[in-house]
Amino acid sequence: MLRVLITDPLSDQGIEQLTQAPDVEVIINTGLSPSELLEAIQDVDALLVRSQTKVSAEVIAAGKNLKAIGRAGVGVDNIDIPAATSNGVVVVNAPDGNTISTAEHTFAMLISMARNIPQGYRSTVQGEWNRKAFVGVELNHKTLGIVGLGRIGTELSKRAKAFNMNVLAFDPYLTEERAQKIGVTKATLDEVITSSDFITVHTPLTKETHHLIDAGAFQRMKDGVRILNCARGGIIHEGALYEAIQSGKVAGAALDVFEVEPPGEHPLLTLPQVTATPHLGASTREAQENVAIDVVAEILHILRDEPFKNAVNLPSIPPELVEKLQPYQILAEKLGHFASQTTHGALDELTITYSGELADWDTSPLTRIVLKGALSHYLSEINYVNAPHLAKERGVRVTEQKVSKAQGFTNLLTITIKTDAHHEHTIAGTLLNGFGPRIVKIDQYSVDLQPTGHQLLIHHHDRPGAIGRVGTILGERNVNIATMQVGRADIGGRAIMMLTVDKEVPKKLLEDLEELEEIQAVTAIDL
Repeated sequence: MLRVLITDPLSDQGIEQLTQAPDVEVIINTGLSPSELLEAIQDVDALLVRSQTKVSAEVIAAGKNLKAIGRAGVGVDNIDIPAATSNGVVVVNAPDGNTISTAEHTFAMLISMARNIPQGYRSTVQGEWNRKAFVGVELNHKTLGIVGLGRIGTELSKRAKAFNMNVLAFDPYLTEERAQKIGVTKATLDEVITSSDFITVHTPLTKETHHLIDAGAFQRMKDGVRILNCARGGIIHEGALYEAIQSGKVAGAALDVFEVEPPGEHPLLTLPQVTATPHLGASTREAQENVAIDVVAEILHILRDEPFKNAVNLPSIPPELVEKLQPYQILAEKLGHFASQTTHGALDELTITYSGELADWDTSPLTRIVLKGALSHYLSEINYVNAPHLAKERGVRVTEQKVSKAQGFTNLLTITIKTDAHHEHTIAGTLLNGFGPRIVKIDQYSVDLQPTGHQLLIHHHDRPGAIGRVGTILGERNVNIATMQVGRADIGGRAIMMLTVDKEVPKKLLEDLEELEEIQAVTAIDL
């Protein structure tokens, strides 16, 4: 049974997915002290939290069986990500669950700020009727600058377009093609800052985005610009924003988040130009249900060794690149696993060559997958998260190469593996439309092999009867051959046989095959 510990309140819909799973034991224990959490984490496979539980390096180290940590929400500030990565623990969040909720809240703040709705409300309930004091501005034909065109930024742009706004968008991963598809204008950060009437930020809070909008940025903005932050506190320098409002450069600000929450007696909250809410971006019934459902689904995928997508301690990949690379993931892992089983000794060097259309893409995610496949032959606790860390820790040299030509294929992925025992092998594979992953080359030999099941790699001399004698021995031992591939460099010279068999071949049978005069080496490969 897979054991999942829940330490923060989660929606019933999310918990129901776990309780209905026949292979999962659910443990709900909220409000734990740090010492109680250290005790509770020791024998669980996954931990589910919101923002209350602090998942420290000590907690992660105590989770001897811990494979995944799920955050029912977006922010993971309460989880020690580096510690999780070094321990091979996948951290997943639920970035899609509150997308609509946050986008709608941001747009509500945008309209409220433009029309002074909170200020007008306060004045009216105090018995005043001062229409002239709250003259606002229209959104029609104004320019909205979006910094960060991810899920929320994209949804916000749709709503802005519906209000006839011009949208400028900056995102380091935004392509011209995607910008046109969404209906926004791709811009630099400086163009967004200098040309927008309204500026909203929708990036994660990282070392690079901390105080991204600072005093210098405010100086370059239009007079009367209006600012929104419904993402993460700290992206906008709050002191600089206060000064910009006081000077008249900024006409208004709408803030759902602060660098320190709750903000207490914050200077910005004393300004009438500021509209503020207490981090309500994800505070809808639908969002709370969605994030719980999404993160639970991800946790189950991880624990069952199924594909998952929302790991925060893996590099972020643009959606269009994910779509391109996804078909190659099985090929990459199978090639890495196959190559490592053909050699003897400790892995010393791994060279990965991307050819054809692959050479034009960011293939770093595939390199991580190849590493996972290769290292799984040597290490048991290996996954996509810790594979690069463990390779570096063990001194494995990893090299990426890109070549425009693919030797007659549209795409070609080639792996050369070297060990400290001076063994070296090269395996190449491709993705064939309608046929999926195929191994097309083993060292200098051309083959056409589906990388699955139990395989026998047999190096032999190309002599009449060699194949028949191998088949006879396997048949006598009740080992059925499903497929066979033969490759040779020259007639009568060195050659290989690749056999797919129906079951694992015992060691004694491998030794018997090697005793045949024509056979040089036999290697069992399990894919």
